[in-house]
Amino acid sequence: MSTQRKVVEETFATERGRLFNFIKTRVADPSDAEDILQDVFFQFWQGYNTIENLERVTSWLFRVARNKIIDRYRKLKPTTFSELEVVHDSEEPPLLLADILGNNSGTPEDDYYRELIWDSIEKVLAEMPKKQRDVFVWHELEDLSFREMAEKTGESINTLLSRKRYAINFLRQRLKTLYDEI
Repeated sequence: MSTQRKVVEETFATERGRLFNFIKTRVADPSDAEDILQDVFFQFWQGYNTIENLERVTSWLFRVARNKIIDRYRKLKPTTFSELEVVHDSEEPPLLLADILGNNSGTPEDDYYRELIWDSIEKVLAEMPKKQRDVFVWHELEDLSFREMAEKTGESINTLLSRKRYAINFLRQRLKTLYDEI
């Protein structure tokens, strides 16, 4: 057995559970979570020779998983954040996050900004009250209708609409500094 295969198999055996739990808490469908997990380990297999420090492989795996989750949401809903128009005082038309995230020219600067924006969104979502975050993620990222969410939670559609509005306002407020910097 090759050294590479042995390391990949051992890593899979020791990190699979934690990595799968990490993914499934961020992805609604367990089969999607399993697909992402497989993609992560496939990328690990392919990139094995380019990973500089095998002692930090766990961090690398979680980073790849996070990126795969983000990629999955981007593919599902490319204009997801259109409603997140950032409030500003100038006469220019507002910059939408979908415009920024949709720019896929592949330049290092664009990749940096896209990663910065996604990191910021992820941090703000983590700070958001859970009920607001859940409604926002379900509607914007998982494409659930308000009727489906109402059935799932037992809450009224108006309550869910209100929580989504609070979530959008929370995101706008917290991302304003990022918008001003960009």
